[in-house]
Amino acid sequence: MALIVQKYGGTSVANPDRIRNLARRVARYKAMGHQIVVVVSAMSGETNRLISLAKEIMPEPDPRELDVMVSTGEQVTIGMTALALMELGIKARSYTGAQVRILTDDAFTKARILSIDEHNIKKDLDSGHVVVVAGFQGVDANGNITTLGRGGSDTTGVALAAALKADECQIYTDVDGVYTTDPRVVPEARRLDKITFEEMLELASQGSKVLQIRSVEFAGKYKVKLRVLSSFEDEGDGTLITFEEEENMEQPVISGIAFNRDEAKITVLGVPDTPGIAYQILGPIADANVDVDMIIQNTGADGTTDFTFTVHKNEMNKALSILRDKVQGNIKAREIVGDDKVAKVAIVGVGMKSHVGVASKMFRTLAEEGINIQMISTSEIKIAVVIDEKYMELAVRVLHKAFELEAA
Repeated sequence: MALIVQKYGGTSVANPDRIRNLARRVARYKAMGHQIVVVVSAMSGETNRLISLAKEIMPEPDPRELDVMVSTGEQVTIGMTALALMELGIKARSYTGAQVRILTDDAFTKARILSIDEHNIKKDLDSGHVVVVAGFQGVDANGNITTLGRGGSDTTGVALAAALKADECQIYTDVDGVYTTDPRVVPEARRLDKITFEEMLELASQGSKVLQIRSVEFAGKYKVKLRVLSSFEDEGDGTLITFEEEENMEQPVISGIAFNRDEAKITVLGVPDTPGIAYQILGPIADANVDVDMIIQNTGADGTTDFTFTVHKNEMNKALSILRDKVQGNIKAREIVGDDKVAKVAIVGVGMKSHVGVASKMFRTLAEEGINIQMISTSEIKIAVVIDEKYMELAVRVLHKAFELEAA
């Protein structure tokens, strides 16, 4: 008997029939003698609908009240899922994040989990219940409802698996595993049987939508065994995300290609090249809870520097306003410009550690297609570039072919 946490995304609970299918799958695991915790998202499209409703009242909704609204989506699905299980004769009990006591900080709309009280869940599991938990949400120290940001249900699932010391956390989605890249962009993309946590973390951070990055971070930190599966197929092993590289096998140079259309680039031109300038620029951005991704700084011969960084496209105007209102005059910047017509493409693979020439092959491949590179970021197992968004899909296709990722 194993303790398994199963997380189901929005497409898996999109309507009553899919929720019944979910319940039947859970029933099969329950019949095998396993203890099951189910984490569900809101129905597909529901969170967007609730956000739109909020914006009809207030164009820039108050974050606390927005969390109160959007958290209701998961409350509907936990109730429906529990009812579907009961209809099959299975004891089930639903919990909101607050009822579990998933304690978070107070960063509304993008809160981070601090702790989980697993006592009541364990008691219900021991009494034979399937426990159904609302993903994406928690509660802060003052009892306020908080949400974990887009994809936060993955994080809830992995965090619960860590707190309960589950044998496996299964992430059910609309794809049957992790692919070398998005098959909608490259039809020849291939499903991976295994991928390392290190690679999955880089793919998630560079834009892969299969798993939310914080869920992968949680899984790696607490050694949670993680598997990605399709909720629409009864067979298949999906993709196992492993902790260790296969030392007895030659690693492929590249395991996958991630991309992100939601990037925006901000450049602060002509600032003094003095100590502390990076903090003066990025400090107010961080204080406003805006996440910064890639950063480059170019120093000119005239003693000034151009400072460029990327943020989420939806936060570009907010970041520009902060810089122009609070920073530009203090640092005597010549100009501050934003560009939301960019995209990020990244190649990822642990094989980079032992193979040379990967970067030059990537850059040559892009150059042959006339694709200009605007920014570059590297790690031991990743090379990411920012390019014009109109070339993004072309870049992914030619890189996928150049590194022969379609080959088994």
